[in-house]
Amino acid sequence: MKQIINYSTDPYFNMALEEYCLMQLPANANYFILWQNQPTVVVGRNQNTLEEINASYLEEHGIKVVRRLSGGGAVYHDHGNLNFTFVVDENQDFANFEKFTRPVIKALRRLGIEAENNGRNDLTIAGKKFSGNAQFKHKDRLLHHGTILFDSNIEAMVQALNPSPVKISSKGIKSVRSRVANIREHLSVPITIEEFQQILTEEVFQLEPAYAAYQLNESDRQNIDILRNNKYTSWDWIYGTSPAHNVRKTATFSWGNIDFRLEVKRGLISGCKIFGDFFSLRDTAELESRLIGTKYHEEELRKRLVEIGLHQFFPQSEENELIELLCRR
Repeated sequence: MKQIINYSTDPYFNMALEEYCLMQLPANANYFILWQNQPTVVVGRNQNTLEEINASYLEEHGIKVVRRLSGGGAVYHDHGNLNFTFVVDENQDFANFEKFTRPVIKALRRLGIEAENNGRNDLTIAGKKFSGNAQFKHKDRLLHHGTILFDSNIEAMVQALNPSPVKISSKGIKSVRSRVANIREHLSVPITIEEFQQILTEEVFQLEPAYAAYQLNESDRQNIDILRNNKYTSWDWIYGTSPAHNVRKTATFSWGNIDFRLEVKRGLISGCKIFGDFFSLRDTAELESRLIGTKYHEEELRKRLVEIGLHQFFPQSEENELIELLCRR
């Protein structure tokens, strides 16, 4: 395991760093990064950004917006939030969140705080969420990253995020404020976020004792900057485009919310966009493109969906539940 020391709080650089680490650094090593962002909303890969954010509040307070590689829901980062990233050889660990959150739980136990895995990708203290986690797979490499609310501005989080009515209804969410907590609130003896970083690092390398530091060289930084400037700051990546749609199919499953938007012309699917906070094993853009040209007719659509094999995109789903969602009138 190699640790990349990263002092940047630029969200666009930090997203680019993760992608570069996953796709460009030598694959014969695993990597660990601790990092922070300036006030930022980070939306999941498959989300409709404009529907997840309070755009006027973000503009008024100078809060950045960036899209990450992984699925899952939108989160708020600031200097009181700590983020951790693992990039490892994938060994059937997609959606195995407990393997990567174990050091966080052990670090908190050292501080006298009992935390637990709760739900599909959350960590909680006394029933309140302080960490959300997400994953992205590229070839034989897996990116796992998570947030840790240490001393974050909860009020800013509440104002910046715009949870969908579907999620509120499905989870019975009364408010973001009532279901999240900072670690600081549970400390019997105050410590700084820097001290917590050190404790967490020690726990990571107890599990992966072959520690080594990896220093980003000038070539690394230049390539990360190119990725930052060409992709992560671009309007197309952050906001994307949502095609006009005349058919919309939405549902909430145990593995996440999903929102299909279809444009149907002359009986054929001519446009498709899939939104949600799910974790996909393959890029849903491939699924969207493969649905184009399909007859919007129950028998033909069922046949096409079976041919595609939805489980290769949504491994946690029951294939028939998605087919039924798309085919029912």
